[in-house]
Amino acid sequence: MEENEKKTDEENGGRQEIFSQTVRAGKRTYFFDVKATRNNDYYLTITESKKRFNKEGKQYFEKHKVFLYKEDFEKFTNGLTEVVSFITNEQPPVVPDARNDGEEKDKALTESFTNVSFDDLEE
Repeated sequence: MEENEKKTDEENGGRQEIFSQTVRAGKRTYFFDVKATRNNDYYLTITESKKRFNKEGKQYFEKHKVFLYKEDFEKFTNGLTEVVSFITNEQPPVVPDARNDGEEKDKALTESFTNVSFDDLEE
């Protein structure tokens, strides 16, 4: 996790950013940003960012943002905790095996192709 420095109002389009936390999780990055309204009320923005590629192969970032206001913190936290507990209790944890990372997928892909010998193609 990374903590970002506070940005000025001008850099933020007039919104004061108080605190930031970045979480890299596989192919996704999550940004948790605490901001303040003009009345100095804090709120949270949660942004999910995924790297994508267009048809020409040029990369861009697809972003989804959720705004969470102070009056909803408790209900949001309770709901999130309940859902995470349900998933944790209902499914066994997935333990990735670093030694076989991707090997099974590669094997399945190569087995689906016809075995071609380049010697057969010579004249």
